[in-house]
Amino acid sequence: MSIKRNSIVIIILTVFFINVNAQNTDTSYKILEYKTLESITVVSRNLKITEKASPYSITKLDQRQIASSAFRTTPEALMGASGVFIQKTNHGGGSPFIRGLTGNQTLILVDGIRLNNSTFRYGPNQYLNTIDMFTIDKIEVAKGIGAIEYGSDAMGGVINLSTKENEYSNRPILQASTLGKFISSHMEQTSRSEISFSNAKLAIQGGLSFRNYGNLRGGGNVGVQNPTGYNENNIDLKVKLKITKQDEIIIATQNTIQHNIPIYHKIVLENYKINEVEKQARNLNYIKYKHVNNNKWIAEFLTTASSQRTIEQRSLQRNNSTIYRKEADTVQTIGLTSEIISKPTKFWTFNTGFDFYQDNIYSSAKELNQQANSTVFKRGLYPNAAKYNNSSVFNLHHFQLGRLFIETGLRYNFLNINIDDITIGKIVVRPSALVENLGISYALTKNNFVYSSFTTGYRAPNIDDMGTLGIVDFRYEIPSYDLKPEKSFNTELGYKYTSKETSVNLAVFNMQLSDIITRVKVDGQVINGYNVYNKKNVESSYIKGFELSFSKTIHQYFNWTSNLTYTYGQNITKNEPMRRIPPLFGQNKLAWKKGKTGLAFTHVFAGKQDRLAQGDKDDNRIGKLGTPNWNLINFDASIQFKHLNLHTSLINILNEKYKTHGSGVYGMGRAMGLTVQWVL
Repeated sequence: MSIKRNSIVIIILTVFFINVNAQNTDTSYKILEYKTLESITVVSRNLKITEKASPYSITKLDQRQIASSAFRTTPEALMGASGVFIQKTNHGGGSPFIRGLTGNQTLILVDGIRLNNSTFRYGPNQYLNTIDMFTIDKIEVAKGIGAIEYGSDAMGGVINLSTKENEYSNRPILQASTLGKFISSHMEQTSRSEISFSNAKLAIQGGLSFRNYGNLRGGGNVGVQNPTGYNENNIDLKVKLKITKQDEIIIATQNTIQHNIPIYHKIVLENYKINEVEKQARNLNYIKYKHVNNNKWIAEFLTTASSQRTIEQRSLQRNNSTIYRKEADTVQTIGLTSEIISKPTKFWTFNTGFDFYQDNIYSSAKELNQQANSTVFKRGLYPNAAKYNNSSVFNLHHFQLGRLFIETGLRYNFLNINIDDITIGKIVVRPSALVENLGISYALTKNNFVYSSFTTGYRAPNIDDMGTLGIVDFRYEIPSYDLKPEKSFNTELGYKYTSKETSVNLAVFNMQLSDIITRVKVDGQVINGYNVYNKKNVESSYIKGFELSFSKTIHQYFNWTSNLTYTYGQNITKNEPMRRIPPLFGQNKLAWKKGKTGLAFTHVFAGKQDRLAQGDKDDNRIGKLGTPNWNLINFDASIQFKHLNLHTSLINILNEKYKTHGSGVYGMGRAMGLTVQWVL
């Protein structure tokens, strides 16, 4: 029986079990070890609403869920999450797909601040992996929405990562912890130390992380994939100050630096002696101010000023070549966002505000001729000293009218892009976009909800689209500046059932894409052995599919969860499948928890994907045969003592040979993990 048939049978049987037992749940237990909350609070641009009333599909993970498995990185923490598919070009990467889209068509936020900048690439990228998993408090994935709330790039959806923060306390409290994490075959050695302090006016949270990832050992006959390992260091600090009863300031810094990340498939498949990200760094500093009062028109005022810097330094050298090339890109971003939350009536709330981000791009390259001992400075991947100003105004409304919940809003986005480059001259481009949305949710009963949403999204052309010059993946790109925003229109129907023991979520969606910016081959041109491409707004496509997830408390101590996602993408212009569309994928998990002890079996799976675009067939990470199906079985066990927490994992118990669709490395084979945490 195929994996697709197996998964559908499991879900049908489980839904049947839920329906049969929904009215016969044993309520004699005073305390349930597992309980599906009747309503989970989610954030919609600082307006808090319940998940069950939201007219959208939302996936949420908290730090307890993240810590309960053998995840190594933030992208891996999302592996198996409902509606999220993770691709890994290299061991130091991890690109999330939402509704079949990834890269610069999916928006990533850190504490509400854009991680996406103007050099984010089309297709998979590595930037989610620059967020330290140990700093995360919760992850919210809003699918098919986000353009009104947060602006450009939210076509597939939004991943909002909220980092940990300490809470105020009536008396001074000082806490500290240290953690060591190990995975067999030297695949991971990690240490994490945290310290926190709080009193009635001050709350501090900070930490240090050091990681050494060894070469990745794949399942089956793959063996050690050399080179794939790298090192990473992190430091973070967040300070909350309660100035008055109504005013609060939050100051935070996050710093990540990774060294010597090999691009494995380039070395193995493309005749490179050296191909690595020599240095990948992210630095984010911000200050937030929040004022709360009883004025219905200015119930809350929030503003955030941020400074963010990303650095990517690459080294390349082919076999039997004396040319050693070094590239460096730095993006310095300043941001300012402000908004007013208004609550005119008990049934109506809205927020109004603006976002401003400015990117300054610095890009360079040099080639060292090791035989002649000479250095030639070259144009970088991007035009040096380019500026990208991204400004928006927005207005978002929520109405709670008895059983009916309505969300609607609009955003106007305008950009000012300045490029002065020797290859393409001086260019000033000012694209703009206006988007709107409408979401409606209706409570059939206390526990049953139906919803529908109609949302528009867009992605403004960025510096990567307009100014790239050089080798990208397996192509040679040349600049293009006559571009306009990509657009999406998403229609979604959904059903939600939520009770204390059970939750069911079903979403069916259809997304129309137009003016898609895509790489177009320049006939007859070849540079350095690569075909030449530039980008144009020439394609239209559609993506449709469904997401199904549920959770069931089947005993006092047992909980069963499952999810299944299917995505179908078609390029209308080329009359072929869309590129990189994930296969059918999902997860089944059976967990037991009693007191401070927990056990869990997890089954993560994906079907084969052989419905391919020509670009997929030409991509040496996929090839003409596509990606076979795979099943991953993990076991986790944890126990907590007064000052000691232990967690052990058996990873890929079946030693399955697998890689997620489009990945350049195989996933981890059979391994054992151990995490030891000492808490003071």
